[in-house]
Amino acid sequence: MSRWGARAGRRVVALSLLLGGVLLVTPPSTPRTAAVSLVRVHTAHAADHPRDVVWVLCLGSDARPGQRLVGQRADAIQMVGLNLRTGAGTMIGVPRDSYVEIPGHGRDKINASMTYGGPQLMAGSVSRLVGVRPDYVFTTGFDGFRAMVRAIGGVTVHSRFAFSDPVRPQGYHVGTNRLTPFQALIFGRVRHPLPRGDFDRSANQEELLRSILRRVRAHESTPGFMERGLLAAARNMDTDLGPAELYRLAQAVTGIDPGRLRGCVITGPTGYAGAASVVYPDVAQARRVGRDARRDGTLDHGC
Repeated sequence: MSRWGARAGRRVVALSLLLGGVLLVTPPSTPRTAAVSLVRVHTAHAADHPRDVVWVLCLGSDARPGQRLVGQRADAIQMVGLNLRTGAGTMIGVPRDSYVEIPGHGRDKINASMTYGGPQLMAGSVSRLVGVRPDYVFTTGFDGFRAMVRAIGGVTVHSRFAFSDPVRPQGYHVGTNRLTPFQALIFGRVRHPLPRGDFDRSANQEELLRSILRRVRAHESTPGFMERGLLAAARNMDTDLGPAELYRLAQAVTGIDPGRLRGCVITGPTGYAGAASVVYPDVAQARRVGRDARRDGTLDHGC
């Protein structure tokens, strides 16, 4: 075995033991107190993509302190495809106000699926829109997101727009912005200063995911860096995955090249459903993007 292979093997063993130890000695978080949730999607159907492609529905919960993380509306919705073989990936952003058919509940904003049926129903609603079934649903709240960003020492994003916000007196400028955990949260939530509102906010959320991956990839060999991140996640996580599956998923994420993680936001006209402001998603675009990326996690034909 090569020296590199031996080091990688020892790292696999160390991280696997770390995950196992954390899950054994840390009391499991309840759904009410968990800052992060990661669940496997239950489905009666076989996976509609190859085994070397993993799809994760990433959600930002709108839960406030004391509220159940997976019982509130989803504030951020990103379907992320990861190709474990090539290191490429795709993010499909779904505006939270997309007005769709929710199985068993009629037409409503897609993020209401979380309040009706939690992560499983949310996975079903997004799957109906994009035509791709996720393998997992990862949900984080305000505190969980900030804790993760804090564990990796902040992030650097590349903003397409200049805008201001009270939490960052100098504002966000076009180009590189170094963000604290709280500023990163605001960067992914603000929409009113952006030219296309919800659509640009969704694109900013994709840039945040890239920035987290860039930070992790740049420091994954730094002693203690990955361990701190895994501990921060596992200690506050409600999950039905075992240590081996958690590690496999962590490896899938860190194996993706940030430069090959492409993003697309589902667009469509805005309007009203009753008194509610909604987005009428372009279903044809959503299905086309889903078909393009479903089999290999790669967006080959553009957004």
